[in-house]
Amino acid sequence: MKFDVVPFWVSLQLGLWTTGVLLVFTLPLSWGLSRARGRWVVWIESLFSLPLVVSPTVLGYYLLVFLSPRSPLGHFLQTTLGLRLVFSFPGMVLASCLAGLPFMFAPLKTGFAQIPESLWEASATLGKGKFETFMRVLLPNLRPALITGLISTFAHTLGEFGVVLMVGGSIPGVTKVVSIAIYEHVEALDFDTANLYALILVVLGYAGVFLMNLQLRPPGRTKATR
Repeated sequence: MKFDVVPFWVSLQLGLWTTGVLLVFTLPLSWGLSRARGRWVVWIESLFSLPLVVSPTVLGYYLLVFLSPRSPLGHFLQTTLGLRLVFSFPGMVLASCLAGLPFMFAPLKTGFAQIPESLWEASATLGKGKFETFMRVLLPNLRPALITGLISTFAHTLGEFGVVLMVGGSIPGVTKVVSIAIYEHVEALDFDTANLYALILVVLGYAGVFLMNLQLRPPGRTKATR
């Protein structure tokens, strides 16, 4: 059995990049959609939730088609911007962001929707600007949803397989993540290494869920004294 730490390093980078990009992108978006009204909101929310029901392999296939140098978009990106997204780490980050979008967006939107409108109105009455209100009033109240979104997105990205394999392939040290390494070891009948890698992912996943539940657990009620 040969243990290789490189796939774990690639998975860690992918998880951090994906979680960070989705946080920056979905934080203002989920806030805006939580306050928006209209039929178009349902269409947008359904689009963002689509990766939950569509196979990651299907999502990866269409990304591979659209980002391929043979497609108009892929050809433009490569010839004009010098950016090749297929079988590259940036392309794998893009694919992982699309696959992990619901895991960040849904908790944040729910968290914003649960914040009373009175807090925003009270802050505006005190003369606070929108940005200051967002940072000092809304975000502290968003803590449970933020923790859920960060941990669930990161954990989901660590175990992602179909979409990253389709878009990133299996380039050692570049796009070969732990899930792909497990698959390749199983194909090679190296079950000991595959079992070790899988067990590490299970432990990491459990640790993430445990920390999330620990942070979200309500304070214990003190027993009434007789």
